[in-house]
Amino acid sequence: MASIVIAHKANPLAYAPLALAFYLKTQSVEVKFEDADSLKDGANAQLIIGSETFVGDDIYKQLSAKFADTLGEFTAESEKALEKAKAITAADFKSLNAITGELDHFLTMRSFVSGYKLSVADFALFGALKANAVFSRQLKTNQNIGTHLARWFQFIASLDCVKEALVALQQSIDSVKDRKDQGSFDIDLKGAKMGEVVTRFPPEPSGYLHIGHAKAALLNQYFAETYKGKMIVRFDDTNPSKEKVEYEESIKEDLKLIGVDSDNVTHTSDYFDQLYEHALQLIKKGLAYADDTDQATMRDQRMHGVPSKNRDNSVEENLRRFEEMTKGTEFGQTNCLRAKISVDNKNKALRDPVIYRCNLLPHHLVGDKWKVYPTYDFACPIVDSLEGVTHALRTNEYRDRNPQYEWMLEATGVRKVHIWDFSRMNFVYTLLSKRKLQWFVDQGLVTGWDDPRFPTVRGIRRRGMTIEALKQYILMQGASQNVLMLEWDKLWALNKKVIDPVSPRHTAVAKDNMCKVTIVGGPEKPYVKDMPKHKKNPEVGLKKTVFSSTIYIEQDDAKALQAGEEVTLMDWGNAIVSKDFKVEEGQAVESVTMELHLEGDFKKTKKKITWLAADGQEEFGKLVNLELLDYDYLITKKKLEEDDEIKDVITPVTEFKSIAVGDANLAEVKVGDIIQLERKGYYIADQAASADLPLKLIRIPDGKANTMASKADDSQSKKAKAPKKEKKEKKAKEQKTQ
Repeated sequence: MASIVIAHKANPLAYAPLALAFYLKTQSVEVKFEDADSLKDGANAQLIIGSETFVGDDIYKQLSAKFADTLGEFTAESEKALEKAKAITAADFKSLNAITGELDHFLTMRSFVSGYKLSVADFALFGALKANAVFSRQLKTNQNIGTHLARWFQFIASLDCVKEALVALQQSIDSVKDRKDQGSFDIDLKGAKMGEVVTRFPPEPSGYLHIGHAKAALLNQYFAETYKGKMIVRFDDTNPSKEKVEYEESIKEDLKLIGVDSDNVTHTSDYFDQLYEHALQLIKKGLAYADDTDQATMRDQRMHGVPSKNRDNSVEENLRRFEEMTKGTEFGQTNCLRAKISVDNKNKALRDPVIYRCNLLPHHLVGDKWKVYPTYDFACPIVDSLEGVTHALRTNEYRDRNPQYEWMLEATGVRKVHIWDFSRMNFVYTLLSKRKLQWFVDQGLVTGWDDPRFPTVRGIRRRGMTIEALKQYILMQGASQNVLMLEWDKLWALNKKVIDPVSPRHTAVAKDNMCKVTIVGGPEKPYVKDMPKHKKNPEVGLKKTVFSSTIYIEQDDAKALQAGEEVTLMDWGNAIVSKDFKVEEGQAVESVTMELHLEGDFKKTKKKITWLAADGQEEFGKLVNLELLDYDYLITKKKLEEDDEIKDVITPVTEFKSIAVGDANLAEVKVGDIIQLERKGYYIADQAASADLPLKLIRIPDGKANTMASKADDSQSKKAKAPKKEKKEKKAKEQKTQ
C-alpha cells in the first residue's frame, strides 16, 4: 500500500510524484491520494510506504529501489535528470531556454530520458517542466522549444497515468477551495429529537429583507427540515414607530422567492397580553423596576456600573409607575421598565436592560389598544417558549445577550429554549444595518429599498442575482460561528454559472461616434438570417441578424484598427482593413473600408469586433436604443469602524450611464430578462423598450476582479497618500534646516 500526500500551497506543485503514484497504480499497486495545505521543510509531496515516509529526492530513489521491475534502476542519468529538474524550477527565462535546448538535443535519438522505458527520470523532468509557467506559455503559444523535447513532453502528457493524476490533482484543489467556501452544518443541536425540533425566523417589519436575513431564514428552515420539524415565521412587531404593513408583506414575498415557507406566520403582538402579565409578575417578584432616568444619564450609568436612583423603589411604587406607563400619561411616558439583573456585570447586556417602553403611536395591527410595548430582548425568549420553539438559531452578534435571554426564561418561569448562534454574513463595502440603509433612502442617495446598490433581496435581484445562486451561496456558508468579511466575487461568480448557460446573446454598439464601415464584397442588398441566441444551447432559440454592406462598429474598435489588418466580424467572418486606412491622433474615425474575407481563419485574428447592420433596419426591424447602467459600492471603506460617520465614507458617484444601440431583437426583451451583450457582459432588463423609452439594462457583476473592484479605490488611495506625501516633504524640509 502506497500513500501519497500532496501539498496544495507548495511551489512547484508535485506533478511528478503524483504521476508516479498513478503509474504504479496501473501496475496493480494500491495508491491512496491525500492532500494538505503544506508539508514540513517546504516539501511538495510525501510518500508513505508501509511504516516509512519519504520526501524530496528520496521519493524517486525509493520507488526505483522498490519497483525496479517497473521503473528500472536509479542510474547516473536519473541523478542528472533530478539536477535538471531542480534547475528548471529555479530557472529564469534565459536560463530555461538554455536548459530546454540541452534537453532537446539530448532527446534527438531518445524516447526516454534513462534507458529504454519509463523511469523516475521521465516523471521528474516532466513534473518540473509542467510546473514552470514560462515553459507552459511557450508550449501553448507554439514557441520554439525544440521538436524533440516537445515530442517527448507531449508523449508523457498523453499517458493515462499522467492524465488521471492531473484530473485528480485539479479535483483535489477544487475541493479544497470548496471546503474553504463551504460552511459546516455538522453542529450539535442540544436536545434535538427527530420530529420535535421547532425553529423560528423573527424579522422586524421595519424594512426589507436583506441578504443577512435570508441566511438566517434559510438556516432555520434547513434545520427544521433536517429534523422533520417545523419553522415559524414570527414578525417582531414591538415598535410602532418603525413598522409598516408594507414591510411585512414585502418580507413574506421575498421569503417565498427564496423558498422559505411563510404560511406559518405569527406576530409578537399576538402575545402582548401574556407578555404584559409576565412583566407585572417580574415587578411583584422584585425583578423589575420603573425608571424615569433620562436616556443619556441611563446610558452613562450603565457604561460605568452606576445604579439608578429608582433601582430600590418599592414594588408598590414600581406597579404605580408601570400603571402610568400603561395609560400613557405624561409622567408614564418619562419612564421605562427595566429588568433588575445587575449593575456592574462585565457583560453590559446584563446591566438592567430595558424591557418595556411607552409609545403612543398606533400599532399597524392592534391599533391604539396599547401604550406600552415590550422590547425584543424581553419578548423574544418568552414568545419563543410560548410558541414551542426548541432551538433559537440566531447570528452571533447576539452572543453577549445569550445570558440575558436565559435570564428572561428563568425569571418568568417559562419552558427553556436552546440557543445556537452562527456567524453573520458581512460583506466588504456593504451596510446591513436597517438604520443605516434607511438613512440612504431618506437622503435620496438611492431610489428605494429595491435599489440595485442595496444588499436587500430585492436590490440584488434587481441587479441580476438569481434566487438559485443566492440560496446556493447562503447554504454554502453553513452554520459556522467563524466571523468572516466576505467578498462579493464568489457570490456573483456563482450567479454567472447559473445565468451563462441560458442567457441569450445580443449585440450592442456604443452610440457615441459610431463608425460606419463599408464592406467590399458584402451583400448587394441587405438580408436577414436566423442565428442562434446561444451557440451552446439551441433551446434558447433564434434571433434575426441583418447583414448588409454598410455596418456600424464602436469608435474604440475603429481607433484600434491597423491598415491591412485582418479582423473577425463576429457571427459573420473575417474582413481585411483597407491599406490606406489611417487614424488621426485625437480625431474620431468616421468611416472605414474593409474587404470581406470569409475564407480567413478566425482563430488567427487578434481582434473580434461586434457590429450592427446600418442598412436594412427599416425593413427587418429598427435598432433599439439602450441605456446601460453600472454601479459602484455605496461606501468607500471595506469595513466600517465604530467611530466612522457614514457621510464621510459615501462614494461620490455610484451610478454610471452609457448610451448604445442594439440589435432589433432586443425590442422583445421584458423587465427581469437576463441577457448577454457580446463583449460587454451580462445585463438584466430594468425597463422595456418602447417608442419613447430606451431599453434600460443593468450590468450584472460576473465575479471577475475588474467588475468587483471599487471604482472609487484609485481616487481614494490618492487622497490617502496625499497627506503622507505632505508629511514626508515637511519632515525633509525640517531635517534640511537643522
